[in-house]
Amino acid sequence: MSTRFTAGAVATAAVLALTASGLGVPASAAPSNSRTFTVVAEDGVAADTAVAAIRAAGGTVVSRSDEVGMFQVTSDRADFAARAIAAPTLIGAAEQKAIGRKPKLDRVEQEHLLAAAGAAAAGAAAKKGAKLDPLDDKLWGLEMIRADKARKIEPGDRRVTVGVLDTGVDASNPDIAPNFNWSLSRNFAPDLTDVDGPCEVPSCLDPVGTDDGGHGTHVAGTIGAAANGFGLSGVAPNVSLVELKGGQDSGYFFLDPVVNALVYAGRSGIDVVNMSFYVDPWLYNCTANPADSPEDQAEQRAIIKAMKRALVFAHNKGVTLVGALGNGNDDLGAPRTDVSSPDYGADPYPRPIDNESCWDLPTEGPHVIGVSSVGPSGKKSDFSNYGTEQISVAAPGGWFRDGFGTDTFRTDANMILSSYPKHVLQEEGSVDADGNIVAGFEDSVFKQCKANGECGYYTYLQGTSMASPHAAGVAALIVSRYGKPERRGGFGMSPDLVEQHLYRTAAEHACPEPRLQQYRNEGRDETYDAYCAGGVNFNGFYGYGIVDAYAAVKTPLKPNARP
Repeated sequence: MSTRFTAGAVATAAVLALTASGLGVPASAAPSNSRTFTVVAEDGVAADTAVAAIRAAGGTVVSRSDEVGMFQVTSDRADFAARAIAAPTLIGAAEQKAIGRKPKLDRVEQEHLLAAAGAAAAGAAAKKGAKLDPLDDKLWGLEMIRADKARKIEPGDRRVTVGVLDTGVDASNPDIAPNFNWSLSRNFAPDLTDVDGPCEVPSCLDPVGTDDGGHGTHVAGTIGAAANGFGLSGVAPNVSLVELKGGQDSGYFFLDPVVNALVYAGRSGIDVVNMSFYVDPWLYNCTANPADSPEDQAEQRAIIKAMKRALVFAHNKGVTLVGALGNGNDDLGAPRTDVSSPDYGADPYPRPIDNESCWDLPTEGPHVIGVSSVGPSGKKSDFSNYGTEQISVAAPGGWFRDGFGTDTFRTDANMILSSYPKHVLQEEGSVDADGNIVAGFEDSVFKQCKANGECGYYTYLQGTSMASPHAAGVAALIVSRYGKPERRGGFGMSPDLVEQHLYRTAAEHACPEPRLQQYRNEGRDETYDAYCAGGVNFNGFYGYGIVDAYAAVKTPLKPNARP
């Protein structure tokens, strides 16, 4: 039977050609002389009709996700993309291209490693929070959102599942292992050798429970590291963590793995999904940007359509979607010229961004709770995106340059400490071959070991990527506290109710004065200037406020209340 795709409600037929584990065909399975594309069908087009159009254009479908009208395709035709665009039943084709460039690096998240000034003073500047696990006194974010108090009322329910849509999760970390859900975890992103390096396994599909990037493990620890008297604890220390590997080891997040992960989350009954990324290669996906070629325009239209369909599908299946607002110090309602795209497949070029026809995805997609970042002082982190159009709430994301005029300025302790894979720290040079912390990194990397010799590693990062998991953790606590049993033995809560309660219980935070914030003291130029619009109840820096875990679990649920 054919399946049709609509803009408002995506059909829910089974995924026909994905493997039982929810995976597409590994990139290595395509013939060496073929190119790989992600093709998206137009609204209202039957799946079989779309497949026929793909074949007529010279493509071979290797996997398909009928819920969102998306197909992974290989072709050896040089003109396949143009032929796909010309087909009236297809929106466009996003090509997986080799580039021969260095892997993607987020210089915001690891700013402390790039700044020589910070390391020496970091230890003395540690913020003192509630000491729960040994390293929790360094987690000022837990104290800011009152997660330490919240767990006395609601530490999280094991039945509540939080999907970490990221680079993977290192399940060997003793703080992650107790809460890691092996049965639900999946890898949707086979290694791409041009950016990820040689494959670790013959299939190029890393086993679940591993993370060769580190980013996902850091996110997972903030959400739900166990409160077990070891290492550190997360916002919701008793919930179940589900690895949804949709990001490459190198930090890229491409359309096909991300969409498949979201569809899987919806089909599998996952309660909350954290998305600390944007979909590469375009920082903003535009429907018809004059700076882009016709093929690139079609590719972006395909990305927009597939992402919106996937987000709507997941939401309608009961998934609360939480996303990082981004690290571009940009007002998402009035974005600046994009000079970083494409970041894969070709060299970037200036692209003026029309707010009416361009989207930063997934954070500007439907039903996504967009989270900005604040530092220990409560100020908006200089790098954090903002704006009344898209922001929902704020959360601790760290800010290395916070505390100007004090001894905490430019110190690692201003950032977010969380779990991290040992082998990634070894590759970065902060841990040696024997597993010991290298001299000079004692204040930025931490090692905790059990009596049996089992060790966990932790490091500091900053970014809206670190803020989003704080909010996702609070969302998981809300589901844990107010969720109800569902059919077929499930447990959950309407995403709309979760979102409403999250907003209503956030700690309101007025705009700073003056409203035009400049960061000259922190060494930033005028491109970092940010104007905070709005009132106390809702504004462009804090949204409805800084998430408050304690208020979220203590305040009675009011289904019809407004934020």
